[in-house]
Amino acid sequence: MQHKKPIVLIIDDEEAMRDSCSQILLRDGLQAETAEDGTIGLEKVHDLMPDLVLIDLKMPGISGFEVLDKVKEYDPDIISIVITGYATVESAVEAMKKGAYDFLPKPFTPDQLRIIIRRGLERRRLIQERESLRREKKLMEENFITMVSHQLRSPLGTIVQYFEVILGGMAGKVEPKQEEMLTKARDRLENLMELINDWLDLTRMNGGQILDRFRSLSLQKVLKDIVEFILPSAQKENISLELLPYSGDDRIQGDDETLTQVFSNLITNAIKYNRPNGAIKVSIEEKEDSIAVHVEDTGRGIPEEHLPYIFDQFYRVKQNGEKKSKGTGLGLSIAKKIVEAHGGTIKVMSQPGKGSTFTVFFPRARQESETG
Repeated sequence: MQHKKPIVLIIDDEEAMRDSCSQILLRDGLQAETAEDGTIGLEKVHDLMPDLVLIDLKMPGISGFEVLDKVKEYDPDIISIVITGYATVESAVEAMKKGAYDFLPKPFTPDQLRIIIRRGLERRRLIQERESLRREKKLMEENFITMVSHQLRSPLGTIVQYFEVILGGMAGKVEPKQEEMLTKARDRLENLMELINDWLDLTRMNGGQILDRFRSLSLQKVLKDIVEFILPSAQKENISLELLPYSGDDRIQGDDETLTQVFSNLITNAIKYNRPNGAIKVSIEEKEDSIAVHVEDTGRGIPEEHLPYIFDQFYRVKQNGEKKSKGTGLGLSIAKKIVEAHGGTIKVMSQPGKGSTFTVFFPRARQESETG
């Protein structure tokens, strides 16, 4: 298989410099292209997308520094090397700040040019390999998601149904010891199903699929529906759950389905980790450039050393004497992904023994969305 020659673009106003560099590059088996000023050079960058660009700093019209900036806009992975006869420490530092890979002062020998070009192209190759591996990894993840969704979730659901039939006595009498073992097996399968569903939710958040469903919506309305739905579960645990009234502007651009998932998770956690006869308050607060939703509980709180990690995948806080949690450790990670897809942020303040407050910040809905 014939490999494509690396393209090197020389942008320099000196014809002799362009010609000499071209001859050296051609002898080394590279494709050499030239441009006599920055404007023509940027046009060729756009058309050719070269692997490496040699840029003279001192040129009529657009300066080499401006060319450096623009090249990165076209493709941040293009290797830029500055060549100039007015080399100073200051200009070298400035060029590096603007994304130059290296700096070659004039005059230079053919070997010096070859060495710096070879290093630059090797850097380009490594960048391309990294990107290729990233794409391959993403494709493998997508294929694995499809496999999990179709090849695992469906048969597991069927097995759970069989367990329900057996435990319900529809396949014959079940002895107490058998019932105990079958119940444990069913519970483990249900936990596995929950993990699979949470993991699939997380991968969908990575894909950004919820953006297409954005519309203008009322946070108060979303929260009211969630609180009404979860209230019986809170009452069963003797925990009060209250949505504080709010009369201000509460509209954001969002997807009510995934936002329901976020706040259901936060409120359910507040119930699960609360103290007996505890309380949960949900409130909306207007900020200068955002709208905040607070979920405050009177629970056991989170030790300070755990706070930086609670939004990480599979991270669960386990305190002394606590039995193993049945959760998947993905709920807060999924919530964070959803909030970030809405252009927002999620934070937590907590003190052991006194409870936790999770706060979600959303950017305001645009004016045209509010009035349209």
